[in-house]
Amino acid sequence: MLDDGAALFFEEMAGVMPLKGDARAVNLRPTALTTEQLQRRDALEREAYLACMPLDLSLIPVLTPDDVVSFKREGVQGAVFKRLRLGQYSIKMELDVHAYRLNQARDAVLNYLLAAQAHGERCVMLIHGKGHNSKPVAGLLKSAVCHWLSQLDMVLAYHSAKTEQGGTGALYVMLTKSEQLKLANKEANRKGMGWR
Repeated sequence: MLDDGAALFFEEMAGVMPLKGDARAVNLRPTALTTEQLQRRDALEREAYLACMPLDLSLIPVLTPDDVVSFKREGVQGAVFKRLRLGQYSIKMELDVHAYRLNQARDAVLNYLLAAQAHGERCVMLIHGKGHNSKPVAGLLKSAVCHWLSQLDMVLAYHSAKTEQGGTGALYVMLTKSEQLKLANKEANRKGMGWR
């Protein structure tokens, strides 16, 4: 004896005939994104990053020009951060924004970080200057840059540079791996994972 649900199901399926043929169309290859889709994705990513980088001074904690600054996300090992702090990582890319206006600096910093990450750079230098004479507050650009970096998920850590490389007017910035590097590492670590 069938319950009401099963009886209702069989009643609804009474006139249904199965499809003929055994061939099934299955696409095993993922389709590549079109150029337009990639551009839209990049634009949305950029907008999301810019939303995390306010220009409103009331949202930016003020630092003094000579403050030594540092930031480290959870999960960054102490030894790794110490090497960053001591300037022991190779730096191939550098951006100097100390003479920029706030909105120009924001765009330049974002473009720079995205380009550095796309090129596989993990540690870069950012020169923001000390801003002793900046208006309306001293250290304005330094404060903004430090706040922006702490809001971007691509930034793992930063620390004021050593004195001979700019001191409190510059930062060593550690970036996350690009998606390409993550995929390459995943593939490299997969090799040899078969039968032993």
